[in-house]
Amino acid sequence: MPRDAIQKTPNSRDAVLFPKPAGTGRFRKNSAETSPARYLPPIDLRLYTPDFTVIDENEDFLVIDKPPHLMVHPSVPGNPPTLLDGLEALCAYELACGGHLSLVNRLDRETSGIVLVAKHKAAARTLGMAMERREFRKSYLAVVWGWPEEDSFLIDGSLLRKGEVEPSPIWVKQIVHPEGKESQTRFEVVRRFERETTNGSRFSLVRCHPRTGRMHQIRVHAAHAGHAIVGDKLYGPDERCYLDFIETGWTPELECILLLDRQALHAASLGWGGRVWTSPLPADLARFCERGEVGNPDENRENLSGANPWTVV
Repeated sequence: MPRDAIQKTPNSRDAVLFPKPAGTGRFRKNSAETSPARYLPPIDLRLYTPDFTVIDENEDFLVIDKPPHLMVHPSVPGNPPTLLDGLEALCAYELACGGHLSLVNRLDRETSGIVLVAKHKAAARTLGMAMERREFRKSYLAVVWGWPEEDSFLIDGSLLRKGEVEPSPIWVKQIVHPEGKESQTRFEVVRRFERETTNGSRFSLVRCHPRTGRMHQIRVHAAHAGHAIVGDKLYGPDERCYLDFIETGWTPELECILLLDRQALHAASLGWGGRVWTSPLPADLARFCERGEVGNPDENRENLSGANPWTVV
């Protein structure tokens, strides 16, 4: 697809709206004209926002800002549009000329922020090896329950899948365990604030620096420190929220407990060599943080507003 044919959203830089896959909709007919139409359950498109923003691009890679609720790649047949679907549409020319897209880092569906994508196999190999050597500098922003006692602290806790050592109804859930893989995350408090909610009144915005890259690492370490990430269905107030969400979807009852319909985690910065890519705090998390502040409300305004432009250093 030529770049000038890409639709763009107002007031955004290279925001891509990729096309809806053929055959999706409320009804789908079988191949035979005489076959009755088969009803498909409606998809909650609010949870699968089919757009993303290109922060930077060259002949080797793309740097993407992924919104929350957008899956990075297909997981089951017939799933809603994913980031990879949109990238394939965006890079149709490169793919036709022998290119190959590879996600160098991946984010959970609900996590927003920076994703690095290689455009050919050689780039994927180089970037993948750099990631394994821990050459990338990553930082996240998260909204957590409570006020940490220290302004900066390190969680050094090996991670292991819970089901390997005790019964767990959730296969993917991780825990801190001495038999797990080495995992370290440094946390820095950006702001402590208060707001009245149905579940707590004290919250903090923290910057997270993972020194390793384990599954769910930041989420597990935040909960282990006693400051779970707001909106986290799996590591938040009760893991039953995760099971209930799978069963019923988002409900007012879940909102009363979790407060946000997604985990308040954002991949805010990625650095490699002399490059640094940044993404401002998304509007939903900025709104949550800006209601009721402690201290000087202007100290970190640029980090919260989402109005500062994309920067590449």
